[in-house]
Amino acid sequence: MKKKYELIIEEIENLVAQNQLKQGERLPSIRSLATKYNCNKSTVIRAYNELEMNHKIFSIPKSGYYLVEKNNTNNDDYSTIDFSEVTPDPKLLPYKEFNHCINRAVDVYKNNLFLYCDAQGLESLRKILVSHFMNHQIFTSHKNIFITSGSQQALNILSNMAFPNGKKNILVEQPTYSLMNSLVELNREKLIGIRRDYNGIDLKELEKIFKNGDIKFFYTIPRFHNPLGTCLSEKEKTRIVELAEKYDVYVVEDDYLVDIDTNKKALPIFYYDIYQRVVYVKSFSKTFMPGIRIGAVVLHEKFRTEFFKHKRCYDLNTSVLAQGALENFINSGMYNNHIKKAKSKYKKKMDCLRECLRGLNKEGIEFYVPQTGFFVWIRLPKRVDVELLEKRLEKKNIYISPAKAFYIRNNSNENSLRICISKLTEEKIKIGIKVLFEEIYKLYS
Repeated sequence: MKKKYELIIEEIENLVAQNQLKQGERLPSIRSLATKYNCNKSTVIRAYNELEMNHKIFSIPKSGYYLVEKNNTNNDDYSTIDFSEVTPDPKLLPYKEFNHCINRAVDVYKNNLFLYCDAQGLESLRKILVSHFMNHQIFTSHKNIFITSGSQQALNILSNMAFPNGKKNILVEQPTYSLMNSLVELNREKLIGIRRDYNGIDLKELEKIFKNGDIKFFYTIPRFHNPLGTCLSEKEKTRIVELAEKYDVYVVEDDYLVDIDTNKKALPIFYYDIYQRVVYVKSFSKTFMPGIRIGAVVLHEKFRTEFFKHKRCYDLNTSVLAQGALENFINSGMYNNHIKKAKSKYKKKMDCLRECLRGLNKEGIEFYVPQTGFFVWIRLPKRVDVELLEKRLEKKNIYISPAKAFYIRNNSNENSLRICISKLTEEKIKIGIKVLFEEIYKLYS
């Protein structure tokens, strides 16, 4: 005999099948269904939560539940499988909810939309971010938060501006986020690399570089590393801060995927910083809406004046409309609701990838599959030429990212590749991994 929440799910699905409930329309209220089925409201909420997890409906706080609109994109088209593209799953992007927030922002900030505002960002948004960051163990004041046009702008400013230690060189992990390599080189700053692998960073080597390398700051992605997919241990994070203080080095922490972290015990480097050595950079692009280009930087007081000078010269201020919409999205509770769905979905994708790999012959191949995130780094046997593999896969419309793109001036003999699963359906992940390993072993044999 079916349980009541299953009967409720069945009723909603029947209403859709019979076209009595159309795309975008509001679903029956929780109260009305609880009365109809003589059950608790929690039973109805359970049914709606299950439908929401399957992306059939979505909720708007204080408004109700709505049927998801059909996407005309053919998501079952497997002609192209792109493991190189780093964008959120389009099915997870909260278009309707965010559109509501944009309209609300127009109403609230209509007098400011055509004027320049504070280059530091809307004070109301910065105050909301204080509480938002607190959930991730980032404790600061709204005076120390700067809103930027994406985290990329923040990294560019930090690379260009003078730091209190007066040093010149920038230390980056190898491999690392490819655009960080590019923008530092464009700014004509000197890049120095330190190896990072599945086991983390050699802390003795780090101390040696901090001591002798004239390091202005160390750029690190402590969790969900791009491209490795790995996370630094808590021991490594604390030691990095200690060494930074000892040798007068600063740390720029790029925490772009913190929202989907399922490890509640993992903490940012910023949390361990009792010396005011860490600059914290946060993006709202990868797990939310890439097009709005909103980032945030948490700066200690000694950085604020210099950063402000650069920010004003770049764009005077970040889009008021985008800031206002994000403010409403967070303040309404929609952001937390969206992140819960995203967290579950990306973990499910990584579980799918792990399951795909479990049944394959992996002789001579090294990789680490995280609990969640976007990336997996695959190290190939020496006999397999990654560039030849890339060309063979392209003929099958499958795209990967070879290792050299993540090294300073593409200078690497690393025979590895990165795959990104964020945008792909589970079906595409299964097909793509199967073909990828087939091609690897054709070159290996």
